Amino acid sequence: MGANFERKNLMNKFYKKNFPIILFIFIPVIFLWHPNWLGFLGVQPYWPLFWLLPWAMINGSINGIIFGLFLGLILDSLTLNSNFTQIPGLILCGFLFGRIKFHSDIFVGHFRYGLICSFGSCLCGFLYFLQILFKNSADSNFFLFIPSLQNILAEVFLTGFFAPFFCSQILRVFKLSGAKSTLKNVLKK
Repeated sequence: MGANFERKNLMNKFYKKNFPIILFIFIPVIFLWHPNWLGFLGVQPYWPLFWLLPWAMINGSINGIIFGLFLGLILDSLTLNSNFTQIPGLILCGFLFGRIKFHSDIFVGHFRYGLICSFGSCLCGFLYFLQILFKNSADSNFFLFIPSLQNILAEVFLTGFFAPFFCSQILRVFKLSGAKSTLKNVLKK
């Protein structure tokens, strides 16, 4: 009975300590799962920002850049079209999110998550769109790219709409687990 309790206690400590990394692993799963019931006009929110914003707010700009790079590499490896990358947008968002400080008013903080994630989604979407536009600028007319702008705006709306819920919950989990110590443990291994 005592060994069972001790094993359960060790598992709880393990999950509490490594939960930010476990959530990080689920980003590609959600990205590939693409749940239709959370979409609008066939577009999903930009899932990586929900994890990157709280992480960078707690750990700073340098860690935001590092994990923005990791997220970009993972998501680029999952997409079929390898001509375009999500790395510049996620790195820039990781840097900018790391410069944001906590707000003492919880109500304002929730809406701020939505605005910040909307801005980040717009930034990432337009950087990705500029890559497509630059590569295909000689081949086609600009009016063929108008549906892409509609997709970017739908993604910005959805990301801003869901960000207050997801970011506040993930931020709470990161604070409870001690996300700073988790990063140091990951980099030491």
